[in-house]
Amino acid sequence: MNDWPEDGGYGRGGANSQPEGARRMRHVQRPQVPQQQPQHGQGQGQGYNPNFTQHQATGYDSGYNTGQVYGQGGGGRGTVPPQHDPRYAPPPQPARPAPDWRRRIKVGSVVLLVAVLAWGIGTYAWASSQMRNEVDLAKVIERPAEGDCTTYLIVGSDSREGMSAEEKKKLHTGSAEGKRTDSMMILAACGSGNTMISLPRDSWVTIPSFVGSESGKKFAARGGSKLNAAYAMDGPELLVRTVEYNTGLRIDHYAEIGFAGFANIVDALGGVEMNIEKGFKDKKSGADFQAGQQTLNGEQALAFVRTRYAFAESDLARTKNQQKFLSALANQAATPGTILNPFALYPTLGAGLDTLIVDKDMSLYDLGKMFFAMKGISGGDGKSMNIPISGSAPQGSLKWDMPKVKQLVGQIQNDEPVTVTSNR
Repeated sequence: MNDWPEDGGYGRGGANSQPEGARRMRHVQRPQVPQQQPQHGQGQGQGYNPNFTQHQATGYDSGYNTGQVYGQGGGGRGTVPPQHDPRYAPPPQPARPAPDWRRRIKVGSVVLLVAVLAWGIGTYAWASSQMRNEVDLAKVIERPAEGDCTTYLIVGSDSREGMSAEEKKKLHTGSAEGKRTDSMMILAACGSGNTMISLPRDSWVTIPSFVGSESGKKFAARGGSKLNAAYAMDGPELLVRTVEYNTGLRIDHYAEIGFAGFANIVDALGGVEMNIEKGFKDKKSGADFQAGQQTLNGEQALAFVRTRYAFAESDLARTKNQQKFLSALANQAATPGTILNPFALYPTLGAGLDTLIVDKDMSLYDLGKMFFAMKGISGGDGKSMNIPISGSAPQGSLKWDMPKVKQLVGQIQNDEPVTVTSNR
């Protein structure tokens, strides 16, 4: 007799060897939800065993080892549950956008611009701090009216400041105390063109009355003297006063460099290329040059601009070489290869600014304008010349051609193209 209810199912401990039919099984989930205990009396008196498994009861194994069995409604067949519960699956990742190269280039350009500006401002500040603004042009009395052009008095002195005995011997500078002018030239930067005018140091001029730059005392005029005597008497301020008095041209800025600084600048640039038309030698300056294109180092460059006894024209020939070399120097220094290259710019500035003496009103910007004006002359934008000379004067000096000098100065003051020529 079968004690199971007539529901078409089968149970544990039944009398029949085969089930009479499939019955719907409860969803069992272990261990969170314990199996429901059988009703009292089911299974022919068999007690409830919590460890009794589905396989032991029915001989059926779903193959899923989690203990979960799922049935399809009415089908009576169990199925394997999904391997991953979609409720706990990570959210889908959004598709990675394509890189915006236009934006990246724009941002990179801004960063580069800021870096360049920071470098430029830092370099400008550093170089400005290195400048020696020592000449006070406010001490110069009775000055001419300002003109339309910016004028610079560029002076090469024979200062041996900071040079060792070995350097003096190597550069053939001698060991004279103090300092004197070795070269002088006026650079007029004008809208109509730039003009560089050499002033021979043996020019026969009048040293006007002046107020001592250190003592503050008034000194009377002194006629019939060489131009370089003014510098020896009271330095740059009296030299500017003398040039202005004898030319009638106002000097806006003053720049002076000594032997050591000149040679160091050339070496920092890696030498300066020059085309020497005719070879020459000079024991006093140490010059020994062959004709042709060549690169001069600092020692050779100093010998080139100082040589005078190897030429029949002496000081006039020397001033022409000085102009030629300074133009070549400026042409090489004021290039992107030097200005934009820190490994070339900093050594060049460091070498020059340490020994470059300028007036108190000259800025690094003014100094840059001076170099670019010199570069323009070497490139054909302007002219270079000696101040017009009319003949010889006492003590082997040179007398200026004053009518031509006045015409030349008038053209510069009015920013007109210079048509005056030098006869030497």
